[in-house]
Amino acid sequence: MFPKDHVYKTVEITGTSSTTEEAAIQNAVAKASQSVRNMRWFQVVETRGAIDEGKVTQWQVTLKIGFTLETPE
Repeated sequence: MFPKDHVYKTVEITGTSSTTEEAAIQNAVAKASQSVRNMRWFQVVETRGAIDEGKVTQWQVTLKIGFTLETPE
């Protein structure tokens, strides 16, 4: 799937959602894809959330996203 001998760079971002952890991840990846090219993988670094009146009101998921560096032609 991937050519061998890649060099990766990572960025760390946090996605949020009022519904689920997965939605927070999807939101983060979708937003990052607007400005980061060649994304290949993600790693969940931290999961936390907000509580209001005894109920979970927001999921916050911090991700590391790995992307390949472009090689000049």
